[in-house]
Amino acid sequence: MIRRVFDRLVDLVTTHNRVVILVMVLLTAGMVVGMGQLDTESQAEQDDLFPETAASTAADYIEENYRNDNQTAVSAVYVRDQSGNALSKGSLLESIEYQQAVLDNDSVAGTLVGEPHSIASAVATTLAGEGGSLDEQRATLDAASAEAVENAIEATLSADDSDLLGLLPDSYEPGTASAESTRLLFQFASEEGPPSDAQHALFAEAGGRPGYFTLGEHAASEASAQLNENTMQLVVPIALVLVLGVLAVTYRNIVDVIVGLVGVLVSVLWMFGILGWLGIGAGMTMIIGPVLITGLSIDFSFHVFNRYREQRGPDDGIRESMNRGVRSVAVALGLVTVTAAIGFLSNVVNPVGTIRNLGVGITLGVASALVVFTTLVPALKISIDGTLERVGIDRHADPLGHGALVGPALRSAVVLAKRAAPVVLVVAVIAGAAGGVAWTTLDEENFQQQTEPAAEWKQQLPGPLAWEDPEFNRNQQYVQSSFSAVAADQSARFQLLVEGDVTADDALDTVSEATGSGAFTPQNPSTERLSPMTVIRSVAAEDADFAETVADADTNGDGVPDTGLETVYDHLYAVAPERAGQVVERADGEYRSLRAVGPAESAGFGDDRTEDIQAMAADIDAQHSALTATAVSNAIVMDAGLDEVTDGILRVLVLALAAVSAGLVVVFRSIHDSAAVGAVTALPITLVTGLVVGGMAVLDVPLTLLTALLMSLVVGLGIDYNIHITDRFLQELDHGQSGFDALETAVTGTGGALFGSALSSGGAFLALLIHPHPQIESFGLLVVLALFAAFLVSVFVLPSALALWWHHSGTEPQPAQSTEPAATD
Repeated sequence: MIRRVFDRLVDLVTTHNRVVILVMVLLTAGMVVGMGQLDTESQAEQDDLFPETAASTAADYIEENYRNDNQTAVSAVYVRDQSGNALSKGSLLESIEYQQAVLDNDSVAGTLVGEPHSIASAVATTLAGEGGSLDEQRATLDAASAEAVENAIEATLSADDSDLLGLLPDSYEPGTASAESTRLLFQFASEEGPPSDAQHALFAEAGGRPGYFTLGEHAASEASAQLNENTMQLVVPIALVLVLGVLAVTYRNIVDVIVGLVGVLVSVLWMFGILGWLGIGAGMTMIIGPVLITGLSIDFSFHVFNRYREQRGPDDGIRESMNRGVRSVAVALGLVTVTAAIGFLSNVVNPVGTIRNLGVGITLGVASALVVFTTLVPALKISIDGTLERVGIDRHADPLGHGALVGPALRSAVVLAKRAAPVVLVVAVIAGAAGGVAWTTLDEENFQQQTEPAAEWKQQLPGPLAWEDPEFNRNQQYVQSSFSAVAADQSARFQLLVEGDVTADDALDTVSEATGSGAFTPQNPSTERLSPMTVIRSVAAEDADFAETVADADTNGDGVPDTGLETVYDHLYAVAPERAGQVVERADGEYRSLRAVGPAESAGFGDDRTEDIQAMAADIDAQHSALTATAVSNAIVMDAGLDEVTDGILRVLVLALAAVSAGLVVVFRSIHDSAAVGAVTALPITLVTGLVVGGMAVLDVPLTLLTALLMSLVVGLGIDYNIHITDRFLQELDHGQSGFDALETAVTGTGGALFGSALSSGGAFLALLIHPHPQIESFGLLVVLALFAAFLVSVFVLPSALALWWHHSGTEPQPAQSTEPAATD
């Protein structure tokens, strides 16, 4: 039934090729229109990048239930003076001039809260004996001698003045008059991060002053643009050269290369067009989708062209040969599509919406590739070859897999299957199992960051190929290693949410003790620790009655109320409700939680203090049975989310393997009357997954959000090659060959196409390894691992499994229907 449907479609395509081309062009135009409706920045997907965890729930709870009356945001400007001393008189004067220049900008002056924090202003105040305007500060510094400035610096930057020390790098020795760098802090009135216009003013002014730089959104945007430009100039040309080179060598025919690439391009366009028409957010599909669909499409093109070449004898016509070739491969392509779709759609059970949408998007792409390579590509090939032969150009070509180098290597797999099939399978199972065990050894990271500059040889490539590291990267690495963190707003600081019976005796004592350690103490002048006790103490210092209430509740004299906490909270809300609402949640007359806000997180995606903050939460849980504490920060939320993603990937892999195995059993039973051979074909997919994981462990590829996403799609890649080998093997059995002869034909014929596919796709992604960013390198490395593991397993392991199945099956598969083409007019 399935084969008859494909045969009729192939007859239509090869008979009416020009009509098919016209219809496909019109449909592709419709897909291009759909791409115009593509949601590339779905807010729902961004919000659902990670599944819900205890940390993310606590972060949402804090945002919804706690006041933030101090709605300010901080921007930092860094100075690395070319003289080597950012505290020299000249450097301090330039710092004042920079502040004057940016304050002339309305976007800065109109939203700035207070005065900028800077060493220059503090030193000028010390010299003058009192504060003054920036003009007065500049005049004071300018009039002072170099020795007087040094003395003022040493007096100002005493070891006890931690606020000002937060403006200096960790290498600074308190009380000295020399520092390699410093920073200025600008505090703006803003609910969500520093205002963009103000950040741009700081960025633009810093760009015109040597040694000055910012790390805000505009600096990051400029660096991103430079990174994209570098990638386009270095990686993309090399990838294209590798792909075109491999395709040219393997096809040995420029027309086939062009037609194949047209099919690849149309397949990707169709994927995005359908997503646009269906209103499905593209999200991660924008990145991973083209990668996987390009790989599968190149594979489809090799099989279509290779079967056509095999079917066309010296006296055969183009149309009839293409008909036989596509008929012989169409069922295999259909099986690949169905089983790959099963593997990809298994992601619908993933807890992350982004991954669910990715599974749907990739499935649509695979289906698009099937349609394109069974309709448009054969029709184009018939039309172009026919036109060329009419002008005297011979279009006969040798099939792949029969060359002096590739042929013997592929035939060796058949020799192994004849002589040592059980040994091959045992070794493969052990290797796959070892890879599976290696899953537990993979390092987990949220994102990989580039911590070293690009290799020198990459920077010395000729012309536009030379890689230029964005200055932003170097500046960011310097700041992360040299300065304590500055939070743009409270969401970028470590927090603790304490829930439960917060009025219970000793609740405040427990929280105060846990948050009193150094790890929870901010280290810069723009950040103050905020907790129930800091608010209680500050209010008590202003209100004598409240101070008496606090003293009455403090039975052990340690300054922290330990009993009658509801009375303390009531009084606090009565005299300072705004400040109380920042640290004590009250709803419907009940006190439901406490909050403490600590230091800023380090820039980037990791912070060494994360474990310390989480340990504080655990201490609160352990010390007081009525309380439950949750540590919150961006890094903590992402770490917890990555753990959930990892667990989700494992569930998806297991489900995908089971679903694909069941699908193969059913389909092979229906088409080839053998359920067992379906199970045999499914077994190597598990081995591919294990080998990829093992390769990641050996090559130190960590489990990040991106690599976890790709791992969930390995099953879809692994199934492709196995189905082609098995289907070709069964076809040759149906045509009367013996088991090992059928294996040799399948492995050398179809295996040759698989070799070309793996080599061309793998070459493209190997080009990513010259990219200096480790995240891009891991991306390319993982795809290459998946492609070559799938190839090796399909041509060296699967033949042994098929040989054992054939040996023990007892009967040959029943002959399939003829693949002769229908009559054409």
